[in-house]
Amino acid sequence: MKLTWFGGTTLRVHIGGRILVADPAPQPGLDLEELTSGADATFSFDGGLPEVDPVLWKPERPGSMLNEGDLPEVLIHGIKGGALIAALGEPPVLLLTAGVPDAGRWSRDAVVVVFGQTLFPEAKAVLKGLEPRLLALAGPESAAEAAAVDLIDELGDTALIILESGLPLEV
Repeated sequence: MKLTWFGGTTLRVHIGGRILVADPAPQPGLDLEELTSGADATFSFDGGLPEVDPVLWKPERPGSMLNEGDLPEVLIHGIKGGALIAALGEPPVLLLTAGVPDAGRWSRDAVVVVFGQTLFPEAKAVLKGLEPRLLALAGPESAAEAAAVDLIDELGDTALIILESGLPLEV
């Protein structure tokens, strides 16, 4: 899996052999045509995605090697305050633009990206409620650095990364 943040809530996700672009919105120095070229899907956080309840949702289990053929489907679900991306054989990806939902045990294996101008309150809530495998902060550098410093003692087993605009992150 590879995540590339471009500012705001614009994120390109390479997952399950597919390329997804979340919220392809104009950003300074970003060519939207270039961003979305080659993408298998684009989506926004405005409620146009099929909704799931993150408490009841469970990731699919891998099937038999005999049944493997084409690339498995990559699913994009809407949740309150964001989106959930699921691909067989990959950790779930939770993109949060507002608030932190309750979720099932699957969240401990998740990669969570928190977007915003002020990152600390939401990131702290993610650590407390979801305990993900990786927490990525996507926001202004000063807010992300301040949040990282304040979160250091609360990380537990969660890895923390600050996303830099335009710089891909291999997960």
